[in-house]
Amino acid sequence: MGQSVAPVGVKTLGDAMNPISINFHLYKPCDSRCTFCFATFRDVEGQLEPGDARRLLDQLRAAGGEKLTFAGGEPTLHPHLGALVDHAKALGFTTSIVTSGSRLDALLDGHASSLDWVALSVDSAVERTQRSLGRGRGDHVVRVRSLAARCHAEGVRLKVNTVVTALNCDEDMGALVRELRPERWKVFQVLRVEGQNDGRVEPLLITPERFAAFVERHSSLALAGIAVVPEDNDAMEDSYVMIDPLGRFYGNHLGRHVVSAPILSVGVGEALREVGYSYEKFDARGGRYAW
Repeated sequence: MGQSVAPVGVKTLGDAMNPISINFHLYKPCDSRCTFCFATFRDVEGQLEPGDARRLLDQLRAAGGEKLTFAGGEPTLHPHLGALVDHAKALGFTTSIVTSGSRLDALLDGHASSLDWVALSVDSAVERTQRSLGRGRGDHVVRVRSLAARCHAEGVRLKVNTVVTALNCDEDMGALVRELRPERWKVFQVLRVEGQNDGRVEPLLITPERFAAFVERHSSLALAGIAVVPEDNDAMEDSYVMIDPLGRFYGNHLGRHVVSAPILSVGVGEALREVGYSYEKFDARGGRYAW
């Protein structure tokens, strides 16, 4: 990565921007089988021990991290997720998880006070479509409705994440999204990543024009106070700070994952430089907001 110029008020680590918003994919196991998933970690075995995971969070916070999102796989399956959320909150992070919701109720039972955001993954208002995509067994939309209501009751801020594919790109999800009442609706164009979902995702790929039409169809949600945040394939590339289950930064670059050395071994700045993260692309896609 070449020399970058930091925006006013943003610190740097050598020639890499500090990772203010981080997605920690701490666990590979998942109880969904989403055909489009671009974080399958086929080549990763195991995960950090809880003590090492806490040390990693310490280093990320010391390096300027502000928002930490736990993802997977399915993060609620991780046996120590609650303790890690508590630790991240104690460090001063804004905390978040991305989940299909399988064990979210249990997490909220014990750790709602440490959790700032929940991002619920829902790709269709039609149960049949959800099942065809590999998420849920015909009950996912019902479960998401219940979990969204629980988040609102607990005072946990809500996002919804949707991957737009050939199976749902002609759908109108407006009524469901209004019912769920998220502050933000992240809408992603399905992405092919070599070594992650290639060989399975190809029938689901869509053109930029079909993705744009889906976004336009839902533009009126802004009138309901819901921020619709679309990200096409180009916007996603090199714009996320992501960590794999082994504690390495990785990025989606030129259609494949690029992986750093272990962060605990080489430090945050050096590891981040190895994956070509672009603060400019992060900022351009609206990565910084009032979290």
